[in-house]
Amino acid sequence: MRGSEPLDFLPLWGLFITILVLLLISVEAGYQIGKFRGSRVQEHETPVGEMVGTILGLLAFILAFTFGLAATRYDTRRQLVVDEANSIEATYLRAGMLPGQREEIRALLREYVDIRLATVRSGKIAEGIRKAEDVQKELWEQTVPLAEKNPNSIVVGLFVQSLNEVIDMRGKRVAAGVRNRIPLAIWVALYGVAVLSFAALGYHSGLILTSRSPAILAVVITFSVVLGLIADLDRPQEGTLKVSQQPLVELRQWMNTLN
Repeated sequence: MRGSEPLDFLPLWGLFITILVLLLISVEAGYQIGKFRGSRVQEHETPVGEMVGTILGLLAFILAFTFGLAATRYDTRRQLVVDEANSIEATYLRAGMLPGQREEIRALLREYVDIRLATVRSGKIAEGIRKAEDVQKELWEQTVPLAEKNPNSIVVGLFVQSLNEVIDMRGKRVAAGVRNRIPLAIWVALYGVAVLSFAALGYHSGLILTSRSPAILAVVITFSVVLGLIADLDRPQEGTLKVSQQPLVELRQWMNTLN
């Protein structure tokens, strides 16, 4: 699934490679600058090392903050799938007690679940949202005459309430999955601090005229993996951390058993 965020044009593997290369270039650029300066100007190593440690600590803090933000939103998306399945199930059961049009309404609910699942599988978000809204409109048009004919019916009232919850849940899932993403400003700050941190790390190594340590490569790969993992959490239907639609799949199978 491709979203509307600036970084979404890159697949996750492409984003990981880009981050890895960017950090390696930052380290090498910092190393060359430090080596050039160290051969011409005497600069104390200790203050530079302390500053490098400080900026790396800041990077770790921003990483932890962003990871927590992405993980929280990922958990919210998973819970919304369960909540939506429960609300549709309740609506489907209550539809069976309606004084009329129960089969038409249940058929629309089955179609609605199929659309919700197909939207996630195909990644055609805009089209799926439009189709889901069309089915919701049909459901409401079927419900209004029932409510008008049976204004004092408890069953009809409960059905209207649960149908409202189904409509609300779709809006919440769209907001959480499509619109409620990590802001661009946080991504810019995160990548900017990462580039400066690794440039400072390379500068420190070049300043003291040491050879390039293989450990730096391990550090770069580690940070790149964490950055890639955060991006994976921020894309609910792409990569390895996809939001499972199993509650809706099981709901659809359960609907078939009642027919």
